[in-house]
Amino acid sequence: MTAADTITLTGLRAFGHHGVLDSERQAGQEFLIDVTIWLDLADAISTDDVTKTIHYGELAEKIVGAVASDPVNLIETVAERVAAIVLTYDRASSTRVTIHKPSAPITVPFGDVAVSITRDRR
Repeated sequence: MTAADTITLTGLRAFGHHGVLDSERQAGQEFLIDVTIWLDLADAISTDDVTKTIHYGELAEKIVGAVASDPVNLIETVAERVAAIVLTYDRASSTRVTIHKPSAPITVPFGDVAVSITRDRR
């Protein structure tokens, strides 16, 4: 059965030091993270048991911790890191991760820069 149910976390905030420029690595900046997880929630629904789903509070803490640590050049790499965390949960069949970098060093006016990836167990 293809998992058609989802859990979505939107707008998680983490302060990190990711970026290509030295100034980004030194000063750091806020990143916003959106995660959608595809899974089968039938067991959780029928039992009303949190152990039959993914505890999104615990997952949120892991995601924020991962984004806040270990600086890398690309938010693409950060997105892959987050997807890997989500897929450590056996109940997750796939995930879509978006990393927003609203303070990216761009010289023209802009609202947001974001990278999205989708990963599954395959």
